[in-house]
Amino acid sequence: MILAPAAQTAHKNMRRWSLAGALLGGLLALLVWAPASWLARGLASVSQEHLLISDTRGSIWNGSGMLTLTGGAGSRDASTLPGRLHWTMGLGFGGLQLNASQDCCINGELRLRLKPGLGKFEIAIAEQPDWLARWPAGWLAGLGTPWNTLQLGGSLRLSSKELRLEWRQGRWHQFGRLDLDLLNLSSRVSTVAPLGSYRFSVIGAGGSGSEGSSSLGLSTIEGALQLSGQGGTTGGRLRFQGEASAAPGREAALDNLLNIIGRRQGARSVISIG
Repeated sequence: MILAPAAQTAHKNMRRWSLAGALLGGLLALLVWAPASWLARGLASVSQEHLLISDTRGSIWNGSGMLTLTGGAGSRDASTLPGRLHWTMGLGFGGLQLNASQDCCINGELRLRLKPGLGKFEIAIAEQPDWLARWPAGWLAGLGTPWNTLQLGGSLRLSSKELRLEWRQGRWHQFGRLDLDLLNLSSRVSTVAPLGSYRFSVIGAGGSGSEGSSSLGLSTIEGALQLSGQGGTTGGRLRFQGEASAAPGREAALDNLLNIIGRRQGARSVISIG
């Protein structure tokens, strides 16, 4: 049977619409059933393979996995937290809302707002009344040297204030503050226990003229081991200058540890990055 020109045109249009419908349906199905491993690959890329989600199950919208610290690509060092990390993700607040929970380590539920835009991407953390997450300090051994030598005891406690990260012009820009408290630390290379408690802070400079800069600070809350330091990040480059020393009367007990922490200059151990 030979179709008239008008019928041939209508037939071609129907085929095009059918193909377009099939492609759209396939794309929607792919998004709905996207595996959790996609989220894991994204996190690995952003963290340069230092923070991984292994043994993933479910989808990027409702999934779980094991959270692991490593020394990076090719490293044999790795440390995995006990218990699974669970997350759900959906539309909300003009973007995506990601909620994460982990019985061992997250304070209730960690809520992140993900907001894509033209040439930029934003991540904001919802305020918590106290701390966001708490991990065993021994987890840091997964990062390799010097953490695998120190074999720390104690805990790490993460908190934030008005924290927001924005990716634009190829760089991350931080707004707000992030604090990591290192509480009641101990180490297998020192007989002094605990060594002390410390705070490491990252404070964002924010605005467009900052070139993605943030300031870093390390201070001693209390302890026999005294730590202090300052630094920052600019244009994706990290610089930090700090020092470690022993409180009066604890010099002999901490001498070996000070040799490992940094470069010795008399009674001090100098820590230099960048």
